[in-house]
Amino acid sequence: QVQLVESGGDSVQAGESLRLSCAASGYIFSRYCMGWFRQAPGKEREGVAVIAPYGSTGYADSVKGRFTISRDNAKNTLYLQMNSLKPDDTAMYYCAAVSPRCAILYPDSFTYWGQGTQVAVSS
Repeated sequence: QVQLVESGGDSVQAGESLRLSCAASGYIFSRYCMGWFRQAPGKEREGVAVIAPYGSTGYADSVKGRFTISRDNAKNTLYLQMNSLKPDDTAMYYCAAVSPRCAILYPDSFTYWGQGTQVAVSS
């Protein structure tokens, strides 16, 4: 069955960097859209970044220029490089897979989700 396992979350100071990873299994990773989403306590889930099978990407305005999504199809792994972290980036980050729309505005279009990895940024 499809499994998505996130890792890399941590507690850091503002301005520092983290790299999240999502190891995928159980389907043909290279053929499908992947995305990162996040949810902070008391807030709605929001899209962070998506990447299409052929590599085109989309980002939320709040992370453009700071975060980079990438994929290694040989390793079946999705990444999110997060630089210049801010306290507002504090959230549970989720990896999602397989979407016909491949856009951050449509989280419900993603079929599979990981359990999440926590990112905490202090000022």
